[in-house]
Amino acid sequence: MAISKQKKEEIVAKVKEAATKAKTLVFVNFHGLPVATATEMRKSLRERGIGYVVAKKTLIRRALANLSYGGEMPELPGEIALAYAEDQLAPIQEVYAYQKKNSDALKMVGGVFEGNYVDAAYVSLLATIPSREVLLGQFVNIINSPIAGLVMSLDQIRQKKEQSA
Repeated sequence: MAISKQKKEEIVAKVKEAATKAKTLVFVNFHGLPVATATEMRKSLRERGIGYVVAKKTLIRRALANLSYGGEMPELPGEIALAYAEDQLAPIQEVYAYQKKNSDALKMVGGVFEGNYVDAAYVSLLATIPSREVLLGQFVNIINSPIAGLVMSLDQIRQKKEQSA
């Protein structure tokens, strides 16, 4: 079914608005994704404050053409949707979680990160970055490690002195 010119203009405006407000865009190929899974994913994305828009590739290209992103737009195979949010890693990580569950029907094919077009490999790399809380926990563990080693060493010295006395 053909889309009217007015509807196309609305879609382009919606994609352009999403792209200007969002810090990160993820291009998602969802060909073959079951409707129930797509509905579940949309609900989960919405709960985390992540937008999800399905649009024709030509309309996506038209909407993003005048924005000053560096690099070249990645190839957009199949049926494409945009996941976007103001949080830089949230859309990438959430779509990646669904991609792991539905690897045959859902694929990240690229995106926009920090004002530059990025390919699927880079988006996948970003998706595997641990959350802020996990990174802070690892940092605290690294800082605490020498102190714990010192305490264990002092305790062993104390035990040796008690045994020899």
